[in-house]
Amino acid sequence: MSLHDDFKPVIAVLTMHDQQRMFRGNHQNFQDILQTGESMGYVVYIVTIRDLNMTGPTVNGYTYNKGSGKWISKPFPLPHVLYNRIPNREDERKPSVQRKIEECLQSGIELYNPFFFNKWNLFEWLKKSKSTQQLIPHTRRMRSASSLGTVLRTYPYLYLKPESGKAGKGIMMLKFQEKEKLPYRLKIQNTRKSMTYKAATLSKLWARIRKETGRTPYIMQQGIELASSHKRPFDLRVLVQKNGKGQWSVTGIGARLAGSRSITTHVPRGGSVEDPEKLLTELFGEEMTTTLMKRVKSTSLMIARQVERGSGHTLGEMSMDLGVDDLGEIWFFEANAKPMKFDEPQIRRRSLERIFQYSAYLARQSVR
Repeated sequence: MSLHDDFKPVIAVLTMHDQQRMFRGNHQNFQDILQTGESMGYVVYIVTIRDLNMTGPTVNGYTYNKGSGKWISKPFPLPHVLYNRIPNREDERKPSVQRKIEECLQSGIELYNPFFFNKWNLFEWLKKSKSTQQLIPHTRRMRSASSLGTVLRTYPYLYLKPESGKAGKGIMMLKFQEKEKLPYRLKIQNTRKSMTYKAATLSKLWARIRKETGRTPYIMQQGIELASSHKRPFDLRVLVQKNGKGQWSVTGIGARLAGSRSITTHVPRGGSVEDPEKLLTELFGEEMTTTLMKRVKSTSLMIARQVERGSGHTLGEMSMDLGVDDLGEIWFFEANAKPMKFDEPQIRRRSLERIFQYSAYLARQSVR
């Protein structure tokens, strides 16, 4: 049977059960998703892995009652599409969670957002295509002091990043200044502050890095001199999502300006939300900025397609961090499979609507 274009599938937002708060994740974000879906005429609810039982005609889900300002639990029809917002990697990796997701897929439910990305895998996927390969700063896994030393001699500074990090957590910046008495400088960023550790030898530096990283796998990445405004570097945060035709499209582009003492542009770490065209125009002028914005859009779509190809799964959305250097070259830093909320109101609104447009497309495909 074929479904009409106005068919409205049942959509469940998937997360984990929580003893205190009923379910995990950003409750305000979930409220926004539900409100958007309902205003577009969809049946939409929150469901936890624990409650997602495929055997009965209904499942226990959560909806928000505006009158009482509380979340309430009630039965809902089985979903056509599961929008995966399991909030962290540790939960998603659990065998019980993996089994449940597999069970849903086998029963014909479509999954929107299969899994979190790993930074190293992302770079590996992008290296497989000539067009995306050139967008990546030199990146290697951080395995030993000697390999770190070699890369440090080639590039004036490096970023050290956890392979499975999020929101800038655990990122460090490393500089090597040969003529200094303490040539190695490691900048370590905590929640709001950052501190600098100086070392005379590579072995002392390595000992400190190991103390910071523990057993977490890290990558080391060539530092790029980003375009900056009033000596504060900025990067571009791009949201790409599939639309109602199942095609990748750019939902919006924002800019994030680094905090005065921060090594990243993340807002919780002192960064600020800015207008990308305004920042770029200050540096490159209007004409070049128009060209740059077009290139950022086409580059983002090219990256999304290549990441999807590399992953071997159908993906529905991702946000990515792109940098522009002083010469106007575009660089790819990372992508997030489960984008955080965009603060720009028009991007935010469009991003919520796209979730339902693409879900409807997914549901139609599964029945054909």
